[in-house]
Amino acid sequence: MPGSPEILPLKSIRLLALNSQGLPDAHFGKGKKGALSVIQHLGYVQIDTLAVVARAHHHTLYSRLPDYKESFLGELMEKDKSVFEYWSHAASYLPMSDYRYSLPRKKLFAEGKSHWFAQDKKIMKYVLDRIRAEGALQSKDFEFKRTGPGNWYEWKPAKKALEQLFMDGTLMVARRQGFQKVYDLAERVLPPDVNTEMPTAAEYAEYLVKKAVEANGVVEEKEIAYLRKGLKESVNKALKKLIKSGEYKEVRAEGYGDSPFITSLEQLDAMEKLKLKKDIHLLSPFDNLVIQRKRLQRFFGFDYQVECYVPEPKRKFGYFCLPVLYGDAFAGRFDPKADRATKTFYVKVMHFEKGFKPDDKFNTVFAEKLKAFATFNGCTKIKIGEAEKGWKKEITKKLKD
Repeated sequence: MPGSPEILPLKSIRLLALNSQGLPDAHFGKGKKGALSVIQHLGYVQIDTLAVVARAHHHTLYSRLPDYKESFLGELMEKDKSVFEYWSHAASYLPMSDYRYSLPRKKLFAEGKSHWFAQDKKIMKYVLDRIRAEGALQSKDFEFKRTGPGNWYEWKPAKKALEQLFMDGTLMVARRQGFQKVYDLAERVLPPDVNTEMPTAAEYAEYLVKKAVEANGVVEEKEIAYLRKGLKESVNKALKKLIKSGEYKEVRAEGYGDSPFITSLEQLDAMEKLKLKKDIHLLSPFDNLVIQRKRLQRFFGFDYQVECYVPEPKRKFGYFCLPVLYGDAFAGRFDPKADRATKTFYVKVMHFEKGFKPDDKFNTVFAEKLKAFATFNGCTKIKIGEAEKGWKKEITKKLKD
């Protein structure tokens, strides 16, 4: 039928998604500049506190930059001021070049929206007055020993105030000390040339559309404002405008009937030149490629859930399983543990996807990637636990080569 949207094969969509994520091969450069390029391109890198292996933000960057060092993020935030911490769909590192697009959310909190708990204006003023007078402070700087019964410490109200002032944009994270936030006044953290102009609803929606397509290749409209409320109408208007301009177009995905997906002409041109590279990536559970689980299931057929939040008796695979991407498909997942004290990296359990049989080529590349990842985690030894019959012996042999 003339004018019908183009139908894209799922294999092409997968290749486009991986290329947009920078996973077939690193194309962001090297070193600290490369790390900044990753964050600018993806739009965010999610922060997570769990440290079973390298924390999610470091892990995600390492997956795209083999020479990545954990010191890069601290330097980019504190010294270069080219990234900052705030909220995307979750707590994240964001490019400072996109700072103005954090302002709509901050405005909501400044106008009274509470961040998980009710605002306490008195404590907020106290916290702010101290930081204004003393300089950057951590939540522990507000702890005080109570002299009354119980001899307990009362710091939670101040921590809540710090987070509220952070969410409304009054405070920013100046740096991390250990893994603890150090807060300072936004005006003392922001570089002088940063754009602080509030975007219009239309500008913000258009930014979200373009960033989503740039980072993912092909997206559904509902994915664009993932975990962001109140943006459905403005995103829809932005999409119609961009499609009308000819820069973007609706397509269909093979096997998904009339469900519309959005991409750009630039992405479609890139898709024509893509070739599959049979590499392996050991991804974080919070990696940008896997964080939208329904998308992951739809395009890659990979049913994934991080089970650290699932009661132990109900876990199917393990506490913190890492997805194993092989070429354009997921070969399996494994439950890891980096024991820094003994410098031992454990693969506690290895699960392969139904129908996947690891051959010699897979085992060779997996062993190389596992050794590199163990080194990144400060480990010099690797121990393999439960796995399919025969695989433990094969991969142990490869690890010794």
